[in-house]
Amino acid sequence: MPKKTITGTFLRERVVLENCGQASQMYHEQGFGKILEDKTIQISLLEALFLVEKGRIIVKDGRKKLDKEKLIKKAIEIESKFWIRYCVYKDMKDRGYIIKTALKFGADFRVYERGIKPGTDHAKWIMYPVHESEQLTWYEFAAKNRVAHSTKKKLTLAIVDDENDITYYECKWLKP
Repeated sequence: MPKKTITGTFLRERVVLENCGQASQMYHEQGFGKILEDKTIQISLLEALFLVEKGRIIVKDGRKKLDKEKLIKKAIEIESKFWIRYCVYKDMKDRGYIIKTALKFGADFRVYERGIKPGTDHAKWIMYPVHESEQLTWYEFAAKNRVAHSTKKKLTLAIVDDENDITYYECKWLKP
């Protein structure tokens, strides 16, 4: 039996899904979003775009349906690096990883090993999406490395080129 499409409401930096068993199932089984007090599921714009592309949700802004292009445009207006972050988010999801925000760690994403659900174990990586033309100073790089080290996670830089291809670099501390 095909699953029905879930409706979500666009609320600037997030989308709130209608309160239904399917939305709850997406949270529990695939790690999408977080549960609010009223039991609805709140998802990020990254998650919303991914689910729109997969045909799993419809996003509405008031009465208007936001197609993929309109959702991308609104997201870029809110966050200038949205597309770079989305390329990495989508690639990791397509590879079977659960990827969540890592704002409290001072990073873009935390990534869990395949098969690991948030809350059952810790994320393995802290990930920073970066466009290939972006420059990091040694101080910025050291700060990112320190965050990963202090949270006992591996630092990964996801370099996105102009064709939206991604190269991943895992960085480690070495003691000579």
